[in-house]
Amino acid sequence: MFEILDPTYNEAAEELAPAVRPASLEGLTVGIVSNGKQNTATFFDALEQELRQHHGVASVVRMTKGNYSAPAEAEIMSAAQTWHALIAGIGD
Repeated sequence: MFEILDPTYNEAAEELAPAVRPASLEGLTVGIVSNGKQNTATFFDALEQELRQHHGVASVVRMTKGNYSAPAEAEIMSAAQTWHALIAGIGD
């Protein structure tokens, strides 16, 4: 005997608005969250240099998740509340 499950969700989803984007990154703090996979460090080194030299970013905070396939830890989520912008990236 098979039980057939209906995966549809009948409730309306909560409406979300995108975050307000700054007009410029100059003088702001940008967080970079890496999934920790191979080759992310080299890419984010170059990205950080680009942000500082060409976009006037005052501070770059880099954090790495403990598990690349899991959601970011509470420590990262808490720190992100203090940043003006966040870049999340993956690599292999």
